[in-house]
Amino acid sequence: MAVARSFWGFIERRDYRVMRRMNRWRAPRWFRIWMIAATRMGDGWIWYGLGLMLLLFGGPQRFSAIGAAGSAAIFGIFVFKVLKNLSQRPRPCALEPHCWSKVLPPDQFSFPSGHTMTAFSIALVISFFYPPLKGVLFFLALSIAVSRVVLGMHFVSDVLAGVVLGVALGCASVTAFASMGLV
Repeated sequence: MAVARSFWGFIERRDYRVMRRMNRWRAPRWFRIWMIAATRMGDGWIWYGLGLMLLLFGGPQRFSAIGAAGSAAIFGIFVFKVLKNLSQRPRPCALEPHCWSKVLPPDQFSFPSGHTMTAFSIALVISFFYPPLKGVLFFLALSIAVSRVVLGMHFVSDVLAGVVLGVALGCASVTAFASMGLV
């Protein structure tokens, strides 16, 4: 128990150090615009738009791709809501004001990052079905993840947990659809 407490203390000290640096950093205007745009894309509309584009132009595997990505995202919402309620970790913006970001959090708790989890699960699934989109999708997912830290919505550990969980959900979804013969 003492080892776990010591390890968590180690993570929290680093998280708080990065939070203070991010909350006081006056980022260049182009970077602020990019981070706000990335976090807004992660609110969900980019994924609905991608689903619509795949539905219209995605070829024969479009239904499997949309089904696998949708199931990963829906299950991810359940996972991050449960984990947020269990951890009840306050958000960085609740602990210290940000010098320029006025983005409001979608909920009260920080751990894990749902935006990051969803972005990585969908990026993994869609890039499995459409490999040429891999670079764009993972750039978008990484931008969303970074934006959550830069804007004071999440700690670094929240985002890293979101990446790991998102990749796990994406892999599980692709595996499930493959085992049903839908891939």
